[in-house]
Amino acid sequence: MARRPYATPEQLAAWAGTAAPDDAERLLARASEDIDSALLTAVYAVDADGDPTDPVTAEALARATCAQVEYWLAAGTDGTGAGDHWDSVSIGPVSLSGRTARPPGATGVELAPRADRILRRAGLTPGRVIAW
Repeated sequence: MARRPYATPEQLAAWAGTAAPDDAERLLARASEDIDSALLTAVYAVDADGDPTDPVTAEALARATCAQVEYWLAAGTDGTGAGDHWDSVSIGPVSLSGRTARPPGATGVELAPRADRILRRAGLTPGRVIAW
């Protein structure tokens, strides 16, 4: 069962200062997956559904999710990463040109710079493993 996104289309519209795109729910779900991947070693309290119980943490996750979608929209991508790697591609004979995407971080996720800053300020990254 997929968990619900960290942010709503209404939160995205408020964050971006414009109407949410028609596919906002899909984009927010994908962005939430990216945020989850970036937080694989983060430690914070969650409820039975996996949602953060601390309102400050929940707000940071919502803001980071909106920042991730905002980044995709500004870059003209849809969050799949399919069109992010090259600014020009030819098939025959093969020709690739200029990488346009930022390289993924240690988590394998291309996290928006603003989303990364939000998570860092909230103390959620970099994560660390604690032995009990």
